[in-house]
Order: sequence, then C-alpha cells, then structure tokens
Amino acid sequence: MSALQEINSNESNMSATAQQKATEKANRQINPMADYPEFLKYSTEDGCEFDIYCRRKADMDPKTLKWAFKLAEKNVGPQYKTCSLGWQPKVKQSDLNKNWARYLVAVDRKLKKPAAYSMFRFDLDYGRCVLYCYEMQVDSEFQRKGLGGFMMCALEKMAQHYGMERLVLTVLKNNEDGIRFYKKLGYDIDETSPDKSENAAYEIFSKSML
Repeated sequence: MSALQEINSNESNMSATAQQKATEKANRQINPMADYPEFLKYSTEDGCEFDIYCRRKADMDPKTLKWAFKLAEKNVGPQYKTCSLGWQPKVKQSDLNKNWARYLVAVDRKLKKPAAYSMFRFDLDYGRCVLYCYEMQVDSEFQRKGLGGFMMCALEKMAQHYGMERLVLTVLKNNEDGIRFYKKLGYDIDETSPDKSENAAYEIFSKSML
C-alpha cells in the first residue's frame, strides 16, 4: 500500500465534516492574523524593524505582486534552472496570482519597501485540512535576521488557531539552504512526498499543528 493510500485509509484525527468546516471557516476570514497583533511587527537586534500584514490576493497592490515574482526569480530561479523542472516564469506568475492566494508580507519600516513574503492557502490536502505554504521568500538584504523563521511561526499560529492538522510546504531537493531552514524549524518529509523511485526534483515537508 502506498503512503497516499495509507493516509486515505487510516482513520483521521478529525472527521471529514470537521475538516471541511475548519477549512471553510479559515477561508472566510478576511485577515486571519487579526487576533495575533504580536506577529504584525518584528524587530532585530541590529535595529531593523518590520511591519507585517496579511492580505488576500485580491487586496494586494499589483506592484507588490510584481516584486514577489522578481524575488522568487532571484531566490529560487537558479535552483529551478538546474533541476528537471526548469524555470518557467509564466507558470510562476500565474501561481502567484491565483485568486485563492493569501499573502503574508514584511515591510522594512525605515526603507518603506517589502523585505519578505509568504504565499499560502487553507486547503484540504489528501483528506487533511492544512495550511499549505507555497512560497517563503526573504530578500537577500534581510536574510539571517530571523525574519523568515518569525513569519513561519506566524503561519503556524494561524494554522493552529483555525484547527489545521498540518502545515505543508514544497522545497526543491537542490535548495540546500531551504531544506536546512525548514528542518531547523521542525519540518520533515511528509507522507505525500514523492517516492525516491520517482526521482522528483522536489520534496514535500510538513509539521503537525495538533
């Protein structure tokens, strides 16, 4: 029996009805971070200060969406180009502009410019209600300051608040820095990740939110 079959056949921690209700409730929220103002600001020891906001794609400034694409192209474009997937800019632009997308964006308070973002959604994934993180990108100017880890903690807080079972994400196998980052935060290979025999260019990581 495959891992996916085991997930579908095993009794879930939540009933299908409860999973559906939890996902629908989360998706009705205009700002799922509203109850956690402590995650809307972040300061570093070297004096950097960031304001953080959470918005639906429909409420995002088009200029910020263009910046998000450019940052993804700079950060992970090289890894895509050297793996079997290849860098497909039109596909990435389409992904970043999905109507269901939600964004968590950090803005440098002094410079008044975006510094990092996550794109995510609340979803049912192989019978589990999850927060699926599709992008977690930090501009090189602001890396090694704990900002990415702080934003991941914000995503986890949302996932827990709305009763999601896991936080799930995808990382390229050749993105060694990304893999180390997620493992340091307690993420590991998910049961739905492609089998080694499939020779996929990516792995699916996850962390329990229960």
